[in-house]
Amino acid sequence: LRELCQSSGKVWKEQFRVRWPSLMKHYSPTDYVNWLEEYKVRQKAGLEARKIVASFSKRFFSEHVPCNGFSDIENLEGPEIFFEDELVCILNMEGRKALTWKYYAKKILYYLRQQKILNNLKAFLQQPDDYESYLEGAVYIDQYCNPLSDISLKDIQAQIDSIVELVCKTLRGINSRHPSLAFKAGESSMIMEIELQSQVLDAMNYVLYDQLKFKGNRMDYYNALNLYMHQVLIRRTGIPISMSLLYLTIARQLGVPLEPVNFPSHFLLRWCQGAEGASLDIFDYIYIDAFGKGKQLTVKECEYLIGQHVTAALYGVVNVKKVLQRMVGNLLSLGKREGIDQSYQLLRDSLDLYLAMYPDQVQLLLLQARLYFHLGIWPEKSFCLVLKVLDILQHIQTLDPGQHGAVGYLVQHTLEHIERKKEEVGVEVKLRSHEKHRDVCYSIGLIMKHKRYGYNCVIYGWDPTCMMGHEWIRNMNVHSLPHGHHQPFYNVLVEDGSCRYAAQENLEYNVEPQEISHPDVGRYFSEFTGTHYIPNAELEIRYPEDLESVYETVQNIYSAKK
Repeated sequence: LRELCQSSGKVWKEQFRVRWPSLMKHYSPTDYVNWLEEYKVRQKAGLEARKIVASFSKRFFSEHVPCNGFSDIENLEGPEIFFEDELVCILNMEGRKALTWKYYAKKILYYLRQQKILNNLKAFLQQPDDYESYLEGAVYIDQYCNPLSDISLKDIQAQIDSIVELVCKTLRGINSRHPSLAFKAGESSMIMEIELQSQVLDAMNYVLYDQLKFKGNRMDYYNALNLYMHQVLIRRTGIPISMSLLYLTIARQLGVPLEPVNFPSHFLLRWCQGAEGASLDIFDYIYIDAFGKGKQLTVKECEYLIGQHVTAALYGVVNVKKVLQRMVGNLLSLGKREGIDQSYQLLRDSLDLYLAMYPDQVQLLLLQARLYFHLGIWPEKSFCLVLKVLDILQHIQTLDPGQHGAVGYLVQHTLEHIERKKEEVGVEVKLRSHEKHRDVCYSIGLIMKHKRYGYNCVIYGWDPTCMMGHEWIRNMNVHSLPHGHHQPFYNVLVEDGSCRYAAQENLEYNVEPQEISHPDVGRYFSEFTGTHYIPNAELEIRYPEDLESVYETVQNIYSAKK
């Protein structure tokens, strides 16, 4: 019994496993572990993590969490995996409660994992140019844009290995003595005979496009999921660059030395048909369109594919960094197109990735500075981010003096922001009992339906009259409403992920309320009761009389319905 209960014994190991089962994968069976001490450290880390999560709502309710907002987590002592595990435990809490905790736990976990992935990516980019692990680089991009998903190179490689096994099975029917069948996992052998390489590609095309039904996503081409390798494998569809990376990885594992070609508008692979060591030109290659079911193209057919003539240089092979630049560039373009996601998360992520590879891109640095202003990502007590933006602007000025006008404009707005922060007053409290608020009919937390557009939403703020500027009122044609802008307007979170400002006469109670799947619900509300949302402490401070009004309203609605 003494042996079992000692700090490194089975009892404390079992206690640790039962309490935190997901952490056991980080321990080797052969390691000596003081389980009692591990239990204490994990318990302490959990308490510290919860304390910080609880503080975030008060500190950052009225603004986006700034860069320096995560410094408390970064400065905590103890293994980072323990803090991450506690954040995951918060996210997995059952029911519709603790929404605010889940909201900030998600943000903290997102940040911690992205920092780790970005550091790994930067180390990966320091590899010599002949280091050709295209899949590894693509997985880092996938992980950075989806830090809360369980994505690993090991798991993605395992899925590709299973496809390779199917190709080998088909290849065995074509040529039972094919040398690729003798390759072992992890080998980098290459087949030199063109005929044997062709047999591999035929088997690949059959397995990928006929058996597994992979295809280019023509119907939903401009979807970021097409660029994430784990989604390409799950959905069995993608765009030219992601389909090409999958095709390239499988071909190389089976000994076919395909190479990536950064062809304009349509990423391709090339397959050498010339003799080894000979002087080759673009006509000595066949070009493979993995997006088009592995179709093999000549130079002329490549030009037909995109509808234009291109120079020979664009048929050349590119290294890993150029391939990743193309992938991130695609994500950046999609991020700029985002209409609904008002957090611009994809744009922010792709900018981070691009600037990690090319830190001196002037236009992207300017875009990043503008994005900070647009989102209002400012610190609570210090102006470290303001200084960071000023540093970015100074760096831009050094790189390109021609950007003086844009830099000056942004510097001016930065300094104006500093002055506004100095003049800010305390929290504005809105009392429904006040005479000027007598026309406000609806309360925060109510699930509403828009009479004209039919969307469902939840109210998280209101004004006694429209507080938007004249230009917004004109553009939104508010004057055409029977009550115009002289009526209450409501801030609402919409089920499609957008935030809107709606007139009272356009809203009505939703008698069949459902949860609103908006990413910012937890920022304002702590719980969904099944009929309405309960505001968190910070929102309740601003609307102290709304909670009682919500209960009264909901009771009246459902009494009438009954």
